[in-house]
Amino acid sequence: MQVTYLSKVAAALFISLAVATGCTSYSAPPSATQENPADTTLAASPCAGASPCAGAGPCAGANPCASEAPAPAAVKTATAETIRYFVDDNNIAIRGTDPVAYFTQGGPVAGSADFTHTWNNATWQFSSAENRDLFASNPEQYAPQYGGFCAWAVSQGYTASIDPNAWKIVDGKLYLNYSRGVQRRWEQDIPGNVNRANANWPGVLADS
Repeated sequence: MQVTYLSKVAAALFISLAVATGCTSYSAPPSATQENPADTTLAASPCAGASPCAGAGPCAGANPCASEAPAPAAVKTATAETIRYFVDDNNIAIRGTDPVAYFTQGGPVAGSADFTHTWNNATWQFSSAENRDLFASNPEQYAPQYGGFCAWAVSQGYTASIDPNAWKIVDGKLYLNYSRGVQRRWEQDIPGNVNRANANWPGVLADS
């Protein structure tokens, strides 16, 4: 009986020890620095942090993080020989209007075939010999800007014909426009339009 009792006690102690050991066993949680395959993260921006172009590599010579800038427009040039004036089929400039009259008579006056002067490969007509001589002595002073083409059109990057009645003298220079309606548009920003036209001229002739 004593052996049986001791056997039962030993068995109970063994079972208790086993249970106690099982209850204190555990698996360590994954370290915070370990990768968790179940996690999903957004891909890092190629331009975040250190420059992807640092050192030698496929980025050498270019920065993929920089926004793409448009290529600069080709610079257009024209020599004095290529500059031309607005003429008709008979090579008469600005529809035969006397350019000097805008300054001396305050408006457009029809020129005459009796008083002409050839300048810059165009024939200019005048209402009098006096006006002709004034022009011949200093044509740059009296000739309209931008070859007599529409000032608004040149400011927009192209050329167009003119109406001699759509005119204006600004800072001692004569400007002509396609029509009075177009002239009113040009007059909304004369300094800006003049600056733009000056930048376009005479390169704009290459596209005309």
